[in-house]
Amino acid sequence: MTDFFGGIFAAFELVFSLDEDLVEISLRSMQVTLSAVVISAFIGLPLGAYLALSRFRYRRFAIALLNAMMGLPPVVVGLVVYLLLSRSGPFGVLDLLFTPTAMIIAQTIIVTPIIASLSHQALRELWHQYHDLLISLHTGKFQRMKTLIWDGRRPLLTATLTGFGRAIGEVGAIMIVGGNIDHLTRVLTTAIALEVGKGDFQLALSLGIVLILLAVLVNLSVHMLSKTERAGTW
Repeated sequence: MTDFFGGIFAAFELVFSLDEDLVEISLRSMQVTLSAVVISAFIGLPLGAYLALSRFRYRRFAIALLNAMMGLPPVVVGLVVYLLLSRSGPFGVLDLLFTPTAMIIAQTIIVTPIIASLSHQALRELWHQYHDLLISLHTGKFQRMKTLIWDGRRPLLTATLTGFGRAIGEVGAIMIVGGNIDHLTRVLTTAIALEVGKGDFQLALSLGIVLILLAVLVNLSVHMLSKTERAGTW
């Protein structure tokens, strides 16, 4: 219990003292995570809308595959990205391994199926409601997708925040492709893993509390800016 409460006090002390290392690690965590989530949203939201309104031969297989990819093991994703970006890999010439860019790539691969699958589930019901209207208006596929995404923005926001929650807590893949290099690729999750390995549980706990506070702050900020709760009351 001493380590627990000591970690809580240490966390708030680190936050209010604006410790330079903590600020650097926290900013890098947000940079990597938000970049991956934005890229994943740009890919996953249109993909979910396309699967919701399109009919093609292997559609069921594509949906099943997408749902299965929601459970991709992060360490396997990290290993694959590592092999692709290593000097002997096909993209080794880009020299991206052990950089924040490699971490963003790994997180994007993990998060995109989550956002796409949840988006498809949300927009599938919406498409049933809008089907006859949009068909009668002779809209094109792009217009239909745009309409579904706009009118389904609240559940899509939830899907995106789910992806954010998955990304902010990721450690396995980014540890492999980032290397947990101090002042370069170290983020909150990898710093926590490092401190646990060193036996400094109090610092690890304080970093974990900071990570939770950041995740809660982002979620609250998004909901306040989008006014989802206010729009949904009465």
